[in-house]
Amino acid sequence: MATDLEHELAELLDVESFAPEAAFRDRALIADDRVHREAAEDPAGWWLKQAKALSWFREPTVALDDADPPFYKWFTDGTLNASVNCLDRHVEAGRGDRVAFHWRGEEGEVRDVTYADLLADVQRCANALKAHGIGKGDVVGIFLPMIPEVVVAMLACARIGAIHNVVFGGFSAESVRERMEFSAAKALITVDGARRKGRTAAIKAQVDAVGMPVRTTFVVRHTGIECPMGDGDVWWHEALAAADPVCPPEELEAEHPLYILYSSGSTAKPKGILHTTGGYLTQVAWTHRHVFDLKPDEDVYWCSADVGWVTGHSYIVYGPLANGCTSVMFEGAPDYPDKDVWWKLCAELGVTIFYTAPTAIRACMKWGEQYPARHDLSSLRLLGTVGEPINPKAWLWYHKVIGGGRCPIVDTWWQTETGAIMITTLPGAQAAKPGSAGTPLPGIAARVVDDAGEEVPRDTQGYLTLTRPWPSMLRTLYKDDERYVATYWEKYGPRTYFVGDAARQDADGYFWVIGRVDDVLNVSGHRMSTAEIESAIVSHPKVAEAAVIGQSDETTGQSVTAFVTLEGNLEGDEALEAEIREHVAQRIGKLARPKRIIWSDDLPKTRSGKIMRRLLRDIAEGRELGDVTTLRDPDVMSRLEARVKELQAEDGA
Repeated sequence: MATDLEHELAELLDVESFAPEAAFRDRALIADDRVHREAAEDPAGWWLKQAKALSWFREPTVALDDADPPFYKWFTDGTLNASVNCLDRHVEAGRGDRVAFHWRGEEGEVRDVTYADLLADVQRCANALKAHGIGKGDVVGIFLPMIPEVVVAMLACARIGAIHNVVFGGFSAESVRERMEFSAAKALITVDGARRKGRTAAIKAQVDAVGMPVRTTFVVRHTGIECPMGDGDVWWHEALAAADPVCPPEELEAEHPLYILYSSGSTAKPKGILHTTGGYLTQVAWTHRHVFDLKPDEDVYWCSADVGWVTGHSYIVYGPLANGCTSVMFEGAPDYPDKDVWWKLCAELGVTIFYTAPTAIRACMKWGEQYPARHDLSSLRLLGTVGEPINPKAWLWYHKVIGGGRCPIVDTWWQTETGAIMITTLPGAQAAKPGSAGTPLPGIAARVVDDAGEEVPRDTQGYLTLTRPWPSMLRTLYKDDERYVATYWEKYGPRTYFVGDAARQDADGYFWVIGRVDDVLNVSGHRMSTAEIESAIVSHPKVAEAAVIGQSDETTGQSVTAFVTLEGNLEGDEALEAEIREHVAQRIGKLARPKRIIWSDDLPKTRSGKIMRRLLRDIAEGRELGDVTTLRDPDVMSRLEARVKELQAEDGA
């Protein structure tokens, strides 16, 4: 028998949008489209006006410098300091006792860190860095788990004008070493050990094993495991205890580099994306406040990302702290010690705004409604998604089961390169369409174009581009201007940013991001998005998750192979395979039907939740696998390899 949710899913196809409820709209920071109209009249001037919400040593009078595209600059005559905007101004305004982070450890540990606590630790850490020869313009690597010290380290660098280079805690030590080499880091801040689902990894020992090209390594004692200390190694707590408690902030130009964040390259070295201070802070603060309809005196905000990704930089650290709000920081996984831990914390801490990834939502769907049902989630008033397009089935589950049918959902599109949210709905002013990110935010311009750069008609798939500079944009790739131009600006010229995503824009101006341009199949001459096929498969009521790849095919060039995870304890069989194929044919067309369906209890994902389709292609094509140490569960690959070999043997029999 179909569930209520399945009936609602069927009806969803006839629902155009979800408008904000009157109770939400009446208290919303933005409740109409005036802000879009105002920004459209003078985009650069509008952003200059928003910059005034920050604290400046010297307030800027110049908005955009576009004299040398694509090397755009913002607020060039202004000076400021990011740590002052995130900490000092709140403490000086009498809000030092406000909790900045409700930190919760994996084993239930509790730390409530106030703005005054953070400011004290940041100043001592900044002085400790200076005592070890770190100064303005130097690069400091940070390789830490989700603990408050990672925020202290980032803001300490910002305070003295050092450039932080955070590496996601799930990466291998070799990846850390590579990023330290590329950035010529002078110091590394790391940890004795990191915990994950009841196990502890010896991080410092792993770092030592590959050798770090830095002068000084600061080590945070977090788990208390045995930790080797050698020449150049310094205990974090000892360095802070010995440091002077007062560190005046550096007055920095708006274009002073704030951080480097390396994103993986598929065939080349990682790309060091460089963000600067004034423009970045302006846009992350504005978007965090208005996209999430933030009321700092009332809200408890939780972004479930890791600080090691740009989502964590922008919407765990810089945006929330610049706005003076109270956030949640959780060390652990969403299914440890049980699959209700997120919802337990939401209820206990009175979380009002929750921001997570569609991958995580689909995992929660698979685990079942019984886990969130254990807890009172009535404090929630707004939900958000980030990282990839959310399929309508997951959107509806999130809206109904987590949001109780009352919470607006902001589906945010942006990139590491953009620095801040670019396309979404403003929750008090615009209706949400399940599956669509929404419209460009005020001051942002986007178009869908063809290969020649000409705008395509509405409801036609093409390439997503950004056609106007924005304050939080990357300024270059660190020490690689040539690659910066070639990667983002060569296709359409220095005034049109090539996003790398396929998209369409509907009649109402809403953007539907379909997926990466390189995630496209060519079946019998027909180009199809893997994301579109995945969404069709996942819309089947028995499917929890799917990953689609293209496999070489003598007849059609490529054929569709789908790795499918079913809901709950369901098991796949030939009848269900046929059912799913027909379901896809009805939703997209016969050419999109998977030629092969491979049942899987899980999919290979990074610890941030992204599915590694490259590894699935390797398995399907029988190629040797690359490094799988960064996967959340490396054992998934061996199980999938065994399953594929079993199917190949059956095919050959």
